[in-house]
Amino acid sequence: MKGFNLSDWALSHRSMVWYFMLVFVVAGIFSYLNLGREEDPAFTIKTMIIQANWPGASVKETVQQVTDRIEKKLEELDSLDYTKSVTTAGQTVVFVNLKDTTKARDVVPNWLQVRNMVNDIKAQLPQGVQGPFFNDRFGDVYGNIYAFTADGLTPRQLRDYVEDVRTKILTVPNAGKVDLVGAQDEAIYLEFSTRQIAALGLNQQQIVASLQAQNAITPSGVIQSGPERISVRVGGQFTSEESLRAINLRVNDRFFRLSDVATIRRGYVDPPTALFRFNGQDAIGLAIGMKPNANLLKFGEALHEEMQKVLADLPVGVGVHLVADQPVIVEEAVSGFTRALFEAVAIVLAVSFISLGLRAGFVVALSIPLVLAITFTVMAYLGISLQRISLGALIIALGLLVDDAMI
Repeated sequence: MKGFNLSDWALSHRSMVWYFMLVFVVAGIFSYLNLGREEDPAFTIKTMIIQANWPGASVKETVQQVTDRIEKKLEELDSLDYTKSVTTAGQTVVFVNLKDTTKARDVVPNWLQVRNMVNDIKAQLPQGVQGPFFNDRFGDVYGNIYAFTADGLTPRQLRDYVEDVRTKILTVPNAGKVDLVGAQDEAIYLEFSTRQIAALGLNQQQIVASLQAQNAITPSGVIQSGPERISVRVGGQFTSEESLRAINLRVNDRFFRLSDVATIRRGYVDPPTALFRFNGQDAIGLAIGMKPNANLLKFGEALHEEMQKVLADLPVGVGVHLVADQPVIVEEAVSGFTRALFEAVAIVLAVSFISLGLRAGFVVALSIPLVLAITFTVMAYLGISLQRISLGALIIALGLLVDDAMI
C-alpha cells in the first residue's frame, strides 16, 4: 500500500497550493506590519520581595514576631519553591521564589495571592510594624526617559508640572509604567530652641508626644438619621506649616504655642533618597515604559506627538530634554534585518539563476519570502514580537533556509 506523498499531492493540486501560498503571503505581510517591536523580549521574573519595618525592635524580636509569621503563612502557597529572608534590627526582607514550572500567565495571580495571604496576618503582627510592602515589578523596562529642568522654579513647582505631564502621557495608547525619577520629597522641620524649652521646664520628648496626640486621626462617632448613617470626624491633623505654628500645646499644665519654642520650616528630605541630573543641572526624570508585546515604533511616534503638545503648554523656563529613546534603537535593528533579508534574496536570486537556471532559481528565491510569511503568521498567533532574540533567530534561520532551498 502506497503511503501519502506530499509532493505528489502538491503536484496534482496546484490550484490549492497556489491558493494557500497566496493566503500565507497576505497573512504574513499583515502579521509583519502588526508584530510588536521591542529591543529585548519580556522576561518573567518569578521572585517577589516583601519588606516590613519595626522601628526599635531587636533582631531576635523581628525574626520571631514578623519574619517567621510571614514565612509560615507563605508555606501555604502551592506554587512556592522557597523563601529567603534577611533580617536586621527593626527590618525584615523576605524573598519569595516561585517554582520554575510556574507558567508566565500564572505569575501575576500568584503574586496577588501572596498579597492576600500576607494581608490576612497583618492584624497578627506587633503594633508599630510598618508594612508589609511588596515589590514584584523587576521586569519593567523604560524605553524613553525625559529630563525636566527649570530656571526660576522651586523643585516643588517643577514636580507639579512633571506630574501633570505624567498624567497626559498615561493617555497615550499602550503606555505602561510611567514614573518620576529624582523628585525630592518635602518635609516640615521643627528646630527646637533648647533655651526656651528649658525656661518652660519642658523637654523635647514631651512636646513631640503632645503633637502626636493632637495629630491622631480617630473616629468620633456616628449619627443615625433615619436609614442613613453619618460618620462624624474631628479634623485634628496638621496640614501645613501655618497649622503647626497656630497649634496650642498643653504640657505639665502649661499652655504655649509651638512657634514659641520651635522654628517651623518646610524643606526637602536630607539627604535625598534619589538625585537626577542633566548636564550637571538638577532635574526630574520622567521614565516611560510600554505595555508588553506592543509596537514600540508606533508607541514612540504617538509619544512624540503627545510630547509636542505638552511642550506647547509648559511655561517659559521649563526645559525638556530627551535622555533615552529606545524606539530609535529598535527601528535600526528591524531595518537592519529587513535590509539583510532583501540582500539575501537578491544574492540567492543571482547565484541561483546563474548556476541552476531560471526555473530552479525561481523555486529557491520563492521559498524565502514564503517561509518567512508563514513564520510571521505563527509569531503573531503566539504573541512573539520582533526583538533582539527573535531577530537573531530569524537571521540564523535565513541562512539555513537558503541552504535547504538550494539542496
